Amino acid sequence: MPAVQKNAKKRPTSSQDGPKAKRPHISKQATAKHGDDDVKKRRQPVTLPIKEVNEEDSDDESGDIASGEDDDEVNSEKDEMAVEDGVPKDPNGRPLGNHTKLSACYMNNERLQSLTSQLITDAKRVWSLARQKNLSSTDRQKHVRDLMNIVTGKVKDIVFKHDASRIIQTIVKYGGQRERDQVAGELKGHYKGLAKSKYSKFLVTKLIRFCPVHRVSILSEFRSHVLKLLLHREASGVLADAFELYANAYERSILLQDFYGKEAALFTSNRGTAQDIETARKGLRGLLDGVEGARRKRLLAALKENLTTIFNNPDKGAITHAIVHRALWEFLTAVDNAEESEQEKLRREIFESCQDVLAEMVHTKDGSRVVRDFIAYGTAKDRKHIIKVIKPHVERMCTDDEAQLVLFTALDMIDDTKLTAKSLVSDITTHTSSLATSPQGRRSLFHLIVPRSRRHFTPAQIAVIAETDHVRAKTSKKDNAGQRERDSESRQRGTPSVRGRERRRNGERYRWKLARAGDHALCRRRQGIRDDHLRRGACIPLPIGRSLTTASDRSSARFSHVQKLSPRRPFLSFGTICDSLACVLAVGIRISLSLGRWQGDHDRDRAG
Repeated sequence: MPAVQKNAKKRPTSSQDGPKAKRPHISKQATAKHGDDDVKKRRQPVTLPIKEVNEEDSDDESGDIASGEDDDEVNSEKDEMAVEDGVPKDPNGRPLGNHTKLSACYMNNERLQSLTSQLITDAKRVWSLARQKNLSSTDRQKHVRDLMNIVTGKVKDIVFKHDASRIIQTIVKYGGQRERDQVAGELKGHYKGLAKSKYSKFLVTKLIRFCPVHRVSILSEFRSHVLKLLLHREASGVLADAFELYANAYERSILLQDFYGKEAALFTSNRGTAQDIETARKGLRGLLDGVEGARRKRLLAALKENLTTIFNNPDKGAITHAIVHRALWEFLTAVDNAEESEQEKLRREIFESCQDVLAEMVHTKDGSRVVRDFIAYGTAKDRKHIIKVIKPHVERMCTDDEAQLVLFTALDMIDDTKLTAKSLVSDITTHTSSLATSPQGRRSLFHLIVPRSRRHFTPAQIAVIAETDHVRAKTSKKDNAGQRERDSESRQRGTPSVRGRERRRNGERYRWKLARAGDHALCRRRQGIRDDHLRRGACIPLPIGRSLTTASDRSSARFSHVQKLSPRRPFLSFGTICDSLACVLAVGIRISLSLGRWQGDHDRDRAG
């Protein structure tokens, strides 16, 4: 007999599944299907290609382990654990030191691995129940508590393994605050190593997110190692998520202190008092308050050196993180308060170190500020280089809230209108049809036609765009009249394609309103409609039973809102024809009914 099949839902084959639904990920923040809060994602740089993700992807836990978990990577993780357990090895892999001591150490390691293997086996049995999707909250909490009872006291022994790390992540994700705090307490002192691990780095991010009480202690363990961790392949994302998504002002200052150099770390008070917290929230500005002379120069030099180290390693990916952009923006802000002889020198040095990677900064708030500051204070050669760097990414920048501010500043500040028309305006107008589908893209198009219009820009956006106006008065070679002429020329270059589409849309809307209006002459005025017809006192033909007075009768209350139409554009639409036919039909029906009643009366009279 054939085996009885289980009543389980099977995944359809590729031929039965149909087309996969895809969605582009640009700058929106994704949300999780499970968890207490929405899972926020970092803003993606405009230099990265748009990712297409299937709608049927599993939850965020399925991505906790990167692809490509081959045996070599697992063995490398075991080797790292062996080194951390205190077993020294030479470059050839042979043990060093006393043979007896090493043999005892190896026996202890084998015993520990045996106990750990049994522990993981028991934990996996309960974990397979706790991680099910179709599970009630009561049952899930029961399984999570059972799982926590199994791993209590052994979390730091198993968390570096690729399979056991997911078990601890499930406890943190679905457990209560008590279980989360217990896991965070057991891992205290090991967060630096966890952040460097390929698998346990996700656990560190979850603990920073779900355990705000332990967040300061976790971030404090990264102190004096932030720069190395930012250049680390695995730990870089942990610091970026903590800084951009979950940390407050004081917690961000803990990560930023390493950029200020060793002198700032040695002579800064970190006792946790209210005054220290308030000073730390100010960042570099609070550190430089009351500091003058050589010490101020040393602090700025240390910050510039650390930033240059990041910029010299673009392949590490740290340039795209908001923490680096914040440190760079604080440096430029401090340069504004330096001596005039030092300002130009410091700006020139830091610009030369990052001029080729500016396109990877425009997607964050501080990065956008940095690039706009370079455009405002830069020379004509610097501005031309910036335009060259961002030109391949103009379309993506138009759809990003922060990146598009860089384009607006470039169009306002650069005097060379031929350069902006060729490099920026042409690329924007080429993608008019795609940009018009999003609010950010429409805002980029409106800036070409009606810049800083309160109808299309909020007061906050206008204030941000106007931050560099005082610099334009100093750096621009044109006077106010020349600036107005430049702005007018830029609008004229961007107007034909944008206004052409807008004019066609307005024409369609005009005809639609005429067809839907009760009185077909009562509609809004549009571009190109003239009022010669009503000025000459002529009448406009309307459907049966209606008439429109001339301009002399506009004082009448009934026709006070009559708009003027042009005789050069006679109006004859489908709606007008239908209304006329309906009137004729109604009159015909009424006449036929009247004739029918008259004929009936006449027949009755004759019969009588």
